[in-house]
Amino acid sequence: MATSTSWAQEVITCDLCPKPTQQFCNNCQVSLCVDCVSKHVDKFKSQTHDIVHFTNRKIQPVFPECEVHPNQRCEAYCQQCHVQVCLKCILSSHSGHKIVEMQEIFNERKREIEKENQEIESIIIPKYKKKMDNIAGKISTSRAKFDKLEKEAEKHRKLWHQEVDNIFNKVSSLIKSMRENNNTPLQSHQSKLKNLIPDMMQIVEQNKEILKTNKVSDVNNYKSKLTEYRDIPADADVKIPSLNTKTVQGRELSIELEEFKATLTQSAYISSPTDEVSHLSMRELLDKARVIATIPTEVKPLRSVACVGIDEAWVCGSDKVMRLVDIHGSLQESVTTSDQCYPDDISVTKQGELIYSDYGSKTVNIVRRGRSETLITTPQGWTPWELCCTKSGDILVNVYKNKQNKILRYQGKILKQEIYRDEHRNVIFEEGYFTLFMAENNNGDICVSDRNAGIVILVDKTGRVRFRYDGTPARREQPIDPGQIVTDSMSQIIVTDVNNNCLHILDQDGQFLGCVDNCGLDKPIGLSMDSEGRLWVGLKNSGEIKVIQYIK
Repeated sequence: MATSTSWAQEVITCDLCPKPTQQFCNNCQVSLCVDCVSKHVDKFKSQTHDIVHFTNRKIQPVFPECEVHPNQRCEAYCQQCHVQVCLKCILSSHSGHKIVEMQEIFNERKREIEKENQEIESIIIPKYKKKMDNIAGKISTSRAKFDKLEKEAEKHRKLWHQEVDNIFNKVSSLIKSMRENNNTPLQSHQSKLKNLIPDMMQIVEQNKEILKTNKVSDVNNYKSKLTEYRDIPADADVKIPSLNTKTVQGRELSIELEEFKATLTQSAYISSPTDEVSHLSMRELLDKARVIATIPTEVKPLRSVACVGIDEAWVCGSDKVMRLVDIHGSLQESVTTSDQCYPDDISVTKQGELIYSDYGSKTVNIVRRGRSETLITTPQGWTPWELCCTKSGDILVNVYKNKQNKILRYQGKILKQEIYRDEHRNVIFEEGYFTLFMAENNNGDICVSDRNAGIVILVDKTGRVRFRYDGTPARREQPIDPGQIVTDSMSQIIVTDVNNNCLHILDQDGQFLGCVDNCGLDKPIGLSMDSEGRLWVGLKNSGEIKVIQYIK
């Protein structure tokens, strides 16, 4: 019902025109001006109308118009056909059917709605609020406990720093003492030589005077000291100690000076807080890896997998269609690129949006509301290949030109970092025609599958190479062919190996922990991890996805 406001008084307008209302049809529940009364009555000639002054209106149900018979209202309901009917319907197509008044249905439905509202307001909403309060309490308790953990860790940080300071204070004190012990004989020897030089200079002067004299007795009485001075006092024997150190990052730090030795060690595997991880070796855990779902897809060959939340993942292959499938194998959505080329790789942003690389247009595109938009244009001459969305929201893009690979870090559209050379200005990645697969670990390391070199490389935030893994510790029949790569909540690195039909698992420092090779993986190439920590492994030839629970 249209209304307008003049001064502080509300004026109710006619439902058929903008004029102020004066009349009201009780049967049709329509507000009318004087001019529109006849229009309304003419439109519904077959119906009765109770036209009254607006102040005498009665609020009552408005029955719907019949879809079969124009200008007729459905005031009844056919229980046999479960449809609303008018009088003409009752006399024709619904003759003999069980008919009830629409008012009865109307009142019954209102009672149901009222009952539903009452349950929602009085029972369900309070339950939700109570649950929210419980969760708020858990969050508060959790925060307090983690705050306590942080404080305790900081306290031990200070103690550990103090212990390290004590170690190096001891080393410094020993070095100072050794310096003094070594310098004392040297200084004594230096002083002795210094004192002999004036004596020799005095003899030289005396000899010069003798050479000037004609007295035979002075010359004959001369006694030579040349032999005495010719034998220069022997040097002091001084031994400089060596400082022996050993630094294996994440494993052991040790320092040794003469008899003094100090060592700080760390276990090779930082375990999860669960009892299972605490009491079982990683090998035992990997032996328990199991396939909890096998998802067929229409993508053959399958190339990339990118999880969305818990039970869904985007997949792509060698066509222009990117498909969203759930864990039951149902197709939820599909996006066809408008580009001439198929997407080389896909990933999912922190906000859950799909991105893909288009090597034809040299862009990284994002899918929003089913349509593709350009997100990043790579530097001139460089082609985008593989992608990785980091936990911080950055996007890592592997770009390629003339057999050379780089990794570019973008914040939105802005290029923030280029990973190409190490701290010695040496090229990090091997030349070749294969792409680089990437993942960012919890400590900020970039984990890279370099298929051209057949290795996994760990590069820290600054671009320094921390480790290279060539697959040798796994003792497989074939050399490793590293494919897509991910990291988990424990900073472990998981990488596919097409050559050996398995997954390699490394710790955050690149040390080999074990392989997942008992889950029927035939040519695993795609790899992603869902929010429950399960691995979604895409099989190249069959187009299947194996969902693997490899650790609890």
